Amino acid sequence: MARTGGAARLRVLPFPSQVELRLDDEDADCFGPRVGQFLDCGMPAPGTATGEGDPHILWAGPGWYLIVDRPDRAPGILAGLHDALGGDCGGTCGSAVDVSAARTVLELSGPSAGDVLRHGCALDLHPRVFGPRRCAQTQLAQAQVMLHRTAPDEYRIFVRFSYADYLTRWLLDAMTEYLPA
Repeated sequence: MARTGGAARLRVLPFPSQVELRLDDEDADCFGPRVGQFLDCGMPAPGTATGEGDPHILWAGPGWYLIVDRPDRAPGILAGLHDALGGDCGGTCGSAVDVSAARTVLELSGPSAGDVLRHGCALDLHPRVFGPRRCAQTQLAQAQVMLHRTAPDEYRIFVRFSYADYLTRWLLDAMTEYLPA
């Protein structure tokens, strides 16, 4: 489902690979650089995302990361993470799980994308506060989401599969005033 034209566009990103990585503080210090090197991007700081193009690593919480890549890449990511986490640092060595089927990823873009989100999101989306490469878990239209600003006028919205239809309909309704007559 995609709606285009006007100042806001919405589309569903087809089946991106999503891998959750959990590292305790000790493991993050030890394995973070290895994971970042394997994925060719550094580990993100709180509230940020790293990566140019694919893959992206999103900070989801303390010791909790979401790795997002092109479709069908999860098995390779898991294998690479297994190798990267195979060292001996004395911690739990982290865990990685393929969660690709758990969330739908919507992409909202265009000059009015932020205005559409402001209809139902309490985050301050001003570029000085929530600019490109920022991410946060929040609520959008009362649905729990992870919001990732990938460019000045582009957001990726990660929503649990069971809420995807509801949130898509809500976004389409919120976009109405930004579409051409």
